[in-house]
Amino acid sequence: MRAFTISSFGDTPRLTDLPLPEPGAGEVRLRIAACGLNFADLLMAKGDYQERPPLPVTLGMEVAGTVEKLGPGVNGPAPGTRVAIFAGTGGLAEAGCFPADRCIPIPATMPETVAAGFQVAYGTSHLALGHRARLQPGETLVVLGAAGGVGLTAVEIGRLMGARVIAVARGARRLEVAQAAGADHLIDSDSTDLREAIRALGGADVVYDPVGDPAFTAAMRATNPEGRLLTIGFAGGEVPRIAANHLLVKNLTVIGLYWGGYLKFRPEVLTGSLATLFGWYADGRLKPHVSHVLPLDRADEALELLRSRTATGKVVVTMP
Repeated sequence: MRAFTISSFGDTPRLTDLPLPEPGAGEVRLRIAACGLNFADLLMAKGDYQERPPLPVTLGMEVAGTVEKLGPGVNGPAPGTRVAIFAGTGGLAEAGCFPADRCIPIPATMPETVAAGFQVAYGTSHLALGHRARLQPGETLVVLGAAGGVGLTAVEIGRLMGARVIAVARGARRLEVAQAAGADHLIDSDSTDLREAIRALGGADVVYDPVGDPAFTAAMRATNPEGRLLTIGFAGGEVPRIAANHLLVKNLTVIGLYWGGYLKFRPEVLTGSLATLFGWYADGRLKPHVSHVLPLDRADEALELLRSRTATGKVVVTMP
């Protein structure tokens, strides 16, 4: 089988031939149909991600495919079942072996190109806004990087939860995508004073930030008393240095969210969230936006779309 791998951190990933793996105890082998890409894949390739897998490693954190073989002692899901899974690694390949208990059956109406990019983006926003920030109906939610993979889902979920959503993104094209996802107000981060623009709209009760500084600091200074600021990631490249005196004076709370970490210490929170989200999709309440679908032999181009922040919504790689 073919797989997109790195042999050392910082090297250019390459398409290589690997033996077809055999599932071990507790595993299933999937014939992978699609893999959703995340900014974290870029960090992992450089060795800058929170977790460093043993090398060599096949990139690709979340996949969708069909179960084709069960490992010893595994009772299901049955071969032929379409499933999605957050794997952490191994997704950019034609096949892979993954824990059976993480497999989630894909709704009949959901294409595999959507299922592959659904879990991390929607799961991150749902846990961040609902479980961590306790977003309430009528509150004002400011979403930074609102046209990106996770930002766009925060706009959509925030609107579903009854918030007034302010979307912040670069340029008219990205803002149009955020508006289509349900944003009530739009701010072009390239052409306005972000702090003053948020203040002019009444300030923020919750800030959702996958970007980092300087946008984080500007949004923090426009956050209302008792506001909550969610740190989701640092796609802009700068980790904020948070002035604790600002938190004190305005009674602000900064909240971290590492979605994958819940698999280790509270997996039931993550699985319950995903069950809710797949149900919302089946009910027609979520409309995932996939901006680019590329084949495995163009996986390097797909990653560059994330690196250059060219894409809106999700970038998905498909297998032959």
